[in-house]
Order: sequence, then C-alpha cells, then structure tokens
Amino acid sequence: MAEITRVSPQEASEKLTEGWTYVDVRTPQEFEAGHPAGAVNVPFMLAGGGGMTPNPDFARAMMATYPKDARLIVGCKTGVRSLKAAHALVAEGFTTVVDQRAGWDGARSPFGQVAEPGWSRAGLPVEQGQPAGRSWEDVKKKGE
Repeated sequence: MAEITRVSPQEASEKLTEGWTYVDVRTPQEFEAGHPAGAVNVPFMLAGGGGMTPNPDFARAMMATYPKDARLIVGCKTGVRSLKAAHALVAEGFTTVVDQRAGWDGARSPFGQVAEPGWSRAGLPVEQGQPAGRSWEDVKKKGE
C-alpha cells in the first residue's frame, strides 16, 4: 500500500489557501451538521441498515469531478475513514492526496480521550448545511 501523507488540521487549512480542495468523506448527515469551510462532500461510507456500508459511487464520483492530479485533502470525523478513502483514491490513480489526521472532531486515544484536536476543535473556519455544488447530491450527479 502506498504511503499517505497525513497532515494536521492547521496544515490542511494552510493547504486550502494554496488552492487544495478539501474532500469531506463523512456521511451527508455528518457533513450537514458542520464541516470545514469550502469542503466538498463525497462520502466514503453511507449510513444505512443499522450501520455503515461502503459507498459504491465514491470512486466514480471522484473521477468524474477531479482530474487525477488534483491536490486533494481528505478528511472525516476522526481520521479513520479518510485514511481508507485516501488509499482508495491513490489506488484509482490520484497522485496528490493527503489525509487530514484527526478529522473533524479529533483523533482518540484507546481510552476515548481526544489525542489530537480535529478541525472543529482547532477553531478553524467552519460552515453548516449542504452548499450548492458541494453537497453529495450535487457531486453524485457528475458521476452518473
């Protein structure tokens, strides 16, 4: 498996000012409740059937939306789903993908304590809702 560069929330925020795109891979419900300002929602997993299931449209939507050399920051809630999503993107041929470790909420210790604050806890710019053109519904249509 390819080595994925993992960056802090602050480093991810700095990359956004350099033209990188933040892809929030959480569910549409999680994204709507709050996400990094300017983020695009492309869920890696979807809620349903009492748990989480892989999103069958993830790779297709990403390839329809971004060129393989797009500079992408991938983030989720705690950094687990986003790392898996980053590996999936590299496997599809994306060449410039970093994972925002600690995600939206924060990386947790084995005992459940926040080991590294995530985007929202770091006081970085946030927004709520489903912004036009950046919601999962809008992105999914590009891959159809």
